[in-house]
Amino acid sequence: RAQCLRELRSRAGDRYWLLATLGEAALIARDWTQADEYYAQAAQIVGRRFGDLQASRRNARLLLDYWQTDRPEIEKALRIPPVLVFAGHMIDQRARLTARFPARAEAAVARAMREQITRLGAASGYASAACGADILFLEAMLAAGGQVVVVLPYQKEQFFADSYAGRPAVAKWRARCERVLAQAKRIVVASNQLLEIGGVSYDYANQIILGLACIRARQWETSVAGLAVWDRQEGDGPGGTSSAVQRWQALDLPVEIIDLPAQTRGLLPRRRKLPSRRRPRRPQVASNIMAMLFADAVSFTKLQEHETPLFVRHFLGEISRLIAAARRQIVARNTWGDGIYLVFPSVRDAGRFALALSEMVGRIRWERRGLPAALNLRIGVHAGPVYACIDPIKQKRDFFGAHVSRTARIEPITPPGQVYASEAFAALAAAQGVTDLTFEYAGQVPMPKGYGTFPMYHVTRRD
Repeated sequence: RAQCLRELRSRAGDRYWLLATLGEAALIARDWTQADEYYAQAAQIVGRRFGDLQASRRNARLLLDYWQTDRPEIEKALRIPPVLVFAGHMIDQRARLTARFPARAEAAVARAMREQITRLGAASGYASAACGADILFLEAMLAAGGQVVVVLPYQKEQFFADSYAGRPAVAKWRARCERVLAQAKRIVVASNQLLEIGGVSYDYANQIILGLACIRARQWETSVAGLAVWDRQEGDGPGGTSSAVQRWQALDLPVEIIDLPAQTRGLLPRRRKLPSRRRPRRPQVASNIMAMLFADAVSFTKLQEHETPLFVRHFLGEISRLIAAARRQIVARNTWGDGIYLVFPSVRDAGRFALALSEMVGRIRWERRGLPAALNLRIGVHAGPVYACIDPIKQKRDFFGAHVSRTARIEPITPPGQVYASEAFAALAAAQGVTDLTFEYAGQVPMPKGYGTFPMYHVTRRD
């Protein structure tokens, strides 16, 4: 405490951390009033350093738990505002027959957006970057001093061509988009290319937007709220604003709607009768977003010739029994040598099976079955949109696409005996309300064969 006070007087060091540390010292000394004052001063200068704020709050809670007391003033000072997830309609194309979001309504929607963000005091915002409401949201978040993370459904140039073409003042919108992308904390590209399977690419991006927002909120121990620019009409399928709002409401997130009919009143050529404002139904449209698992036996190539039949009988035999027990959750399977490939319709089923498989292999004493004691598995899981078809050679249902290849790249970099998941898998688990699995960030990990560097997560069970 004496050292911090000296540095404060000399204006040396980071003023926020000096004040936060003085707050901790006051808690240790059980000087509650002084602790309240120091934390209040620290909160006034922390700005948007929400990670630092969360670290201070975590330390304060540890000390308060030790003393078995509560200090609501400290919780209030160190409160982190909610993380916002956004969806909204694009500006109408010139050829659109029925107006929904005409260009002349832009100012009214932007004003309503700023008011909502100011009222919510959002810490961070997650959205895509389509021409229209997405850009207005990102601009408003940045103007309010917030952080933004942008998720593009596929590569930027193709996305621009698809979502900006045919809209009024397209050059202006494109320039605005480039500006917000340049200021984004992070840009995530969900898939390398557009998948022409209905709106699956957009549905996948929407789930990643929601999942990443939930992951950030958990890290900061704050809440998630949804904000949408919506005409309250049922959408054409997954991937649109309607399905995004339905998904938020299925998770019981608080949702604020900027009502497009209200914002465009007097601007449309005719009034439309609004549907009843009942809670939208949970989306029933099945997509081709699948969860995939690749597993590989560690040191398989070092097996002696006489050990190979034992490996097939015991190692693969135990795995086959586990697969048989979970056959209702597995929609496709394949194997080659020591490699195993499984496809699941849900990330929860894939994650639970991956952990069960890892636990089973680690539990068995393989040396008692004539195999090396160190025999183990590396398991990688990923989720993404894929093409479903009947393999003409195997005459069985199978799944193909870039996301299958991405899954295969995870297994080689996974430590033996562990399960690693892609960021997309972790995000979809959060977006779908999976609560019995935990995902611990493992860092940016280079993939084999020059595939790139991607964030990875270590998967465990939630106790």
